[in-house]
Amino acid sequence: MTLTTRRLGSQGLTVSAIGLGCMGMSQSYAPAVESDSIATLHRAIEIGCTFLDTAEVYGPYTNEDLLGRALMGRRDAVTIATKFGFRIEGGKNVGTDSRPAHIREVVEASLKRLRTDHIDLLYQHRVDRQVPIEDVAGAVGDLIRAGKVKYFGLSEAGVDTIRRAHAVQPVSAVQSEYSLWERNLEADVIPALKELGIGLVPFSPLGRGFLTGQVKRAEDYPETDFRRNDPRYQGANFDANMAAAEAVREIAEARGGTAAQIALAWILNKSEDFVPIPGTRHVANLEKNVAAAGFRLDADEMRKLEEALAPGKVSGPRYGDKMMAMVDR
Repeated sequence: MTLTTRRLGSQGLTVSAIGLGCMGMSQSYAPAVESDSIATLHRAIEIGCTFLDTAEVYGPYTNEDLLGRALMGRRDAVTIATKFGFRIEGGKNVGTDSRPAHIREVVEASLKRLRTDHIDLLYQHRVDRQVPIEDVAGAVGDLIRAGKVKYFGLSEAGVDTIRRAHAVQPVSAVQSEYSLWERNLEADVIPALKELGIGLVPFSPLGRGFLTGQVKRAEDYPETDFRRNDPRYQGANFDANMAAAEAVREIAEARGGTAAQIALAWILNKSEDFVPIPGTRHVANLEKNVAAAGFRLDADEMRKLEEALAPGKVSGPRYGDKMMAMVDR
């Protein structure tokens, strides 16, 4: 199937209804086979999954470079989203840095790695509490006027930050973790986005893989796999969450789909302003994820899913303390 498109925000950004998160091609999971990742990127273009998500910190740097090489001759077929906002020293992320001068440096370096003359959607990766968001929005606005960036986005930002940024430079999209598994945006962020005409790009829409049903306990993953330290994969949390996620698997079986497809369909059915970006480096998984756009869930199915995975029924925090401290909420 070929994906339809959706609008993100009110500034004219149109993207494929499902995107592709590219982080796992370069980090956080078991080592990837580059040829598999490139094949997945090429197949994504063929089937219309053309909204590609990367960041300078993924690798760091290697994920943008991978996309740049894979997209040679295909740049005009895709929408590239990348991110700034970290200070990288010795190949490691050592903190936030959204000073305007640093933003300009990062964008120039990202353009070179991506082998392009513009970035379609530029996010601040995490809010920098040392730099006023007005200064950040102003710096990105300058880059937009210079033609190096087309649209502005924020990641894991709270309502106050979103409003202040939007008043300086219109925000087209906010990227945050959102899924059946993690619904902390529903109380305040999503209503604010709808009020302001900003799209939502849910990352980890499959609960970092948990909602697929194809997961193991934390201790069964290698030391280099981030799930080993994910609180929701550990101990009693794992058992409780497997039980809660059973509703996704039941509906998938009844509908003749996969659990991943049902979890993605739930997001797509929630709002036309939501564009999930499930990550994979395998063609088969990509094709199954894209097929989720063909599922329409009825009111009873939506209710059953939301009740089974309601806040309070998912066990454990979504991040450890260090990473949670970087979320602007």
